[in-house]
Amino acid sequence: MALAPPTALGNAALARCVGDVDRFATDHWGRRPLLRKRADERGFEDLFRAADVDYLLSTTALRSPAFRLVKGGEPIDVRGYTRSGSAGPQRVHDMADVGRIWSLFDDGATIVLQGVQRYWLPLTRFCRELELALTHPTQTNVYVTPREERGLGVHYDTHDVFVLQIGGRKRWQVFDCLKEAPLPTHRSPQIDDPGPPTLETDLGPGDCLYLPRGWLHEAESLDETSVHLTVGILAHTWKDLFQDVLAGLDEDVRYRESLPIGFAEDPATLADALAERIEQVKRWLDGVDPSTAGRALAERFWRTRTPILVGQMEQLARLDTLSDESIVRRRPGCVCRLSGEEDSGRLTLLLGDRELKLPLDLEPLLRSLLAAEEARVGELTELDAESRLVLVRRLIREGVLEAVG
Repeated sequence: MALAPPTALGNAALARCVGDVDRFATDHWGRRPLLRKRADERGFEDLFRAADVDYLLSTTALRSPAFRLVKGGEPIDVRGYTRSGSAGPQRVHDMADVGRIWSLFDDGATIVLQGVQRYWLPLTRFCRELELALTHPTQTNVYVTPREERGLGVHYDTHDVFVLQIGGRKRWQVFDCLKEAPLPTHRSPQIDDPGPPTLETDLGPGDCLYLPRGWLHEAESLDETSVHLTVGILAHTWKDLFQDVLAGLDEDVRYRESLPIGFAEDPATLADALAERIEQVKRWLDGVDPSTAGRALAERFWRTRTPILVGQMEQLARLDTLSDESIVRRRPGCVCRLSGEEDSGRLTLLLGDRELKLPLDLEPLLRSLLAAEEARVGELTELDAESRLVLVRRLIREGVLEAVG
């Protein structure tokens, strides 16, 4: 088996955005912006092209909220650019009115395609690679702004973003952080005077800008249409972890009891009882196993990374033709977490939204197979010919491996 280079299954997508991954993690992640001019010499054209906007709007029958329009910093009423139509036997009323959308665009509106990673394969794979490196969920929007126009006013986002410029040029102004690490409930207020910018730059194709949440910014296209991707990082926070821990109180009847009748008439009467229960919670927290709570959040992250099963119909059709000469490899973006249970003698493969149980003694073989760039089935000599074909076929069915060549 040919072993994969270190970045093949790891930080390649993240390094493409930030360069030095270790330095980014230490100096910039959640702390301060990072500008990388010419981060990608090809202008990220393998991920998305300006022409793809026209294709998506004109031929794929997008439905709201997969798109929205904004102008002068304000959203445009969605009823002004959607229409009724049929989706099979069902009548729907939120389909893109393509002619109206382009008319509004010609009048200065910015087109926003939302959650594009859900249906555009290059971005599906790119976001998954970022997720595997960051272990935080991601999403991607496409912003298409006419020349000399501003889509949104000065604002901050409640999630970190990578801005990848695809086409045209856009002038970005980044101001001081207004609210450190805001949560989704901390929506950005309207900002009339953000003060002088701390960073001002023109982004061209291939440039990348990282902005932590809470940093004020605005952008305006220059003398041609601007197209950029905003990759949002929907980070898990310490608050999320504490909420998971405190959810354990659901199993203690003392905290499921109803408040006294009439408490709202005199809320002060709750003070003594609340103080007592706070002390109880403190003692309860002393018994919480931090490692258990951390594993639960990590497992929830992995369980929500669903398989990317592009080409699975062809893979299933080839199962009967597999032989020792067949070449297989791990599917790009595949989530496969291995954990052994010595007591039961079983190996658990967590495959995103499902699990696969196998004999524990297969663990060394599977770790080697998953780390390899590719492998010939006959090289799995730890198993006899029939057993290795059974294993490979099962892993292809589950979306872990794919046959190549």
